[in-house]
Amino acid sequence: MPPGVEPLKRRAQFLRVAAARRKYVTPGLLLQACGNAEDGEAVRVGYTASRKVGNAVARNRAKRRLRAAVGEVMPLHAAAGHDYVVIARRATSSRSFPALLRDLETAMKKLELWREAGAQSPAREG
Repeated sequence: MPPGVEPLKRRAQFLRVAAARRKYVTPGLLLQACGNAEDGEAVRVGYTASRKVGNAVARNRAKRRLRAAVGEVMPLHAAAGHDYVVIARRATSSRSFPALLRDLETAMKKLELWREAGAQSPAREG
């Protein structure tokens, strides 16, 4: 995990984020988010790739690319006190890395969870 980002590990955590029904879809990924009542100001991220993405090798490659994108973007720009689930899509593996970074940035801005580097975290939402 990148510094400043903690992992989501339990199925219940993933389901809670999905139940919040706050998501944005881009060509390279799907981002789900919700406020984190359990762990205060932590930024927690989980990754998933279904069998639609491809075989195990393709799924693992897609998740590695998502982890790399999150590692560059979220430590500086993620709103604190939120949980995120980043879901791979078929195009995740073939999309250029700068495009994947733009997809993540766009999704965070559309969900109003983007903060400028060094800025205070916005008010938490559920």
